[in-house]
Amino acid sequence: MSSRQALNSWKKLTELAQQKKSQHMNDLFAQDSERFDKFSIELPKLLLDYSKNLIDSETMTTLFELANECQVLEWREKMFSGEKINKTEDRAVLHTALRRKSSEPLIIDGENVTQSVQVQLEKMEGFVNKVREGKWLGYSGKRIADIVNIGVGGSNLGPQMVTEALKHYSDNCVNVHYVSNVDGAQIVEILRPLDPEKVLFIVSSKTFTTTETMTNARTAINWLTASSFDENAVAKHFVAVTANKENAMGFGIEEDNIFGMWDWVGGRFSLWSAIGLAIALDLGFDKFKELLDGANEMDEHFQNAPLEENMPAIMALLSVWNTTFLGARSQAILPYDQTLHMLAAYLQQAEMESNGKSVSWDGVEIDYATVPSIWGELGINGQHAFYQYLHQSNNVVPADFIGSVESVTPVKGHHATLMSNFFAQTQALMTGVNEVQVRADLKAKGRTQEYIDKVAPHKVHKGNRPTNTILLKRIDPTTLGSLIALYEHKIFVQGIVLQICSFDQWGVELGKGLAATIQDELESDQVSTEHDCSTERLIKYYKQAQQN
Repeated sequence: MSSRQALNSWKKLTELAQQKKSQHMNDLFAQDSERFDKFSIELPKLLLDYSKNLIDSETMTTLFELANECQVLEWREKMFSGEKINKTEDRAVLHTALRRKSSEPLIIDGENVTQSVQVQLEKMEGFVNKVREGKWLGYSGKRIADIVNIGVGGSNLGPQMVTEALKHYSDNCVNVHYVSNVDGAQIVEILRPLDPEKVLFIVSSKTFTTTETMTNARTAINWLTASSFDENAVAKHFVAVTANKENAMGFGIEEDNIFGMWDWVGGRFSLWSAIGLAIALDLGFDKFKELLDGANEMDEHFQNAPLEENMPAIMALLSVWNTTFLGARSQAILPYDQTLHMLAAYLQQAEMESNGKSVSWDGVEIDYATVPSIWGELGINGQHAFYQYLHQSNNVVPADFIGSVESVTPVKGHHATLMSNFFAQTQALMTGVNEVQVRADLKAKGRTQEYIDKVAPHKVHKGNRPTNTILLKRIDPTTLGSLIALYEHKIFVQGIVLQICSFDQWGVELGKGLAATIQDELESDQVSTEHDCSTERLIKYYKQAQQN
């Protein structure tokens, strides 16, 4: 398979990047009064403005040529049709089938995926209604008041992010809690105020072998049985979401209490499945369906819109442009809506676990940058923490600014203050302020020449920092579903263009294997001499310190 660097569009983008590094966005805006209209996309409940990137029509045309040379549209069809595009694991990639509205059969390895998904959704709906209506009772006959979701990674980040984002749509019929950290402090803190007679645990693990999740689940079972004095109580207080029914049953969870998954759903793309059970229990199944509907709306846009009007494709191509060609090494996710306070953490996993790789599809080391490191924080908090770095560091950090037109909790004056900062920051990052302007401003304020000479260089902002602006009408289940799916498809297109497999995560496995070996050593008297000297001495120090 030929290298992406051999493509004509890739070579041309390399040349354009060198030219653009000497340009400033201020000049691009001055030259084109219609720049916003050219470089923005509006969907019914979502607007993307990407005009504040170091691009022009030639750049975008060449990026679309790159997408075509990489056969993005053909790969898109392969994904939606269920072809096994996860080559290293020989699996289809069909998280989109979880929110698909069509009743048309979709056959994968002899299974009608459409029907299988519908069966699980109906099982979820029946269970959710039973719990929320007080018909599912604990071992002592009391209704469930608290849900504790035990999972890690995709089995935790997605559901928790959505639950937090949509908490204003919850009727508080049940209280939802999340346990992901194997540090015992978290589960102890969450369980301490709860009544064992009223708690339902959801153990979410695709393989049902994840060490952290199983450790927390065993602690939860011990906590429950210590109160009930009856191991049979597990049947009333534990359900599982997994693709490994045998392991879940072996763990003690009854077959009827197990919700299925499929190997064609990656963990970080799984909140649309029964992994989202905690979401549905919190919001009600109707709201969960609205979340799926919003994602399906973005699926249809991604499937049907031409590249030049395709929001996920454009975001992916801009990421490749900023990272691989212009040399940015990180990207900030900056939501200006309190409900999205976990979005950056969620997107860290979604993008970095998917595309943070350096080997091509055919197993060859690649020598170009793939994806940036993803980080971020709520906008206003970030302004008083790391925006200094965004504005004046030598490192250029592209950023996605995400805001809403309406607040879900309107308080007079607050949203206008919030959004004034939202708009001001993208403008400031683009325009900056030069030393001539700084000096003129200080002089107009009556500052002495000595003060101006001393301070002026420190107040210069070079600007020319790329940003995307995403505006949603309002954060609700439908728009949130669309937003998440937007980033999912962006990640897919990135992977195709960069020629890497987005749907495996072998980089997670090495540390897990070593941890299993080391845990045995921590619980015995021996320390292996096969470790490097640093690790060996650290383990010995830890064990000796425990004995003192």
